Amino acid sequence: MTADLLPIATDLLYREALYLDERRWEDWLALYHPDAVFWVPAWKNESSYTADPENEISLIYIASRAQLEERVSRVKSGRSAASVVMPRTAHAITNIMVQPGGNSGALTVSSVTTTHIFDVKRRESQMFFGRYEHRLVQMDGAWRIRRKKIVILNDTIPTVVDFYSV
Repeated sequence: MTADLLPIATDLLYREALYLDERRWEDWLALYHPDAVFWVPAWKNESSYTADPENEISLIYIASRAQLEERVSRVKSGRSAASVVMPRTAHAITNIMVQPGGNSGALTVSSVTTTHIFDVKRRESQMFFGRYEHRLVQMDGAWRIRRKKIVILNDTIPTVVDFYSV
């Protein structure tokens, strides 16, 4: 069963990366479940990161698709000073593995990610690398992202961290 779901999960993760890189914000948002959580935990120390986004520091914590839509709206409208001028990005995803979520029918998808970022204003390149954990659920016959956790491994961050840069 897991092998049958790998191409589906891979396609969804690749489309998500493409939509971010091409700034196809509405297509990107459509991949998310209404109750989606988008979370980038902070590192507590050299070997562990925060585990509770409600009570511990996070680099990003967005608790619903509506909040994601608000963030996208701010970026699109220019109301996000940190996103003017938008950087260019290239997301690469590899080592994709699928684990069934038991009786719930959900899938847990782990992968490794690298995002190359070119800051147009500063004429500088940066790179984030880390691990993704996606929780996928079926909704209206399609797979949607219910939860996305991004663990950034190079967490000395030289630039702005936002949904499009990780």
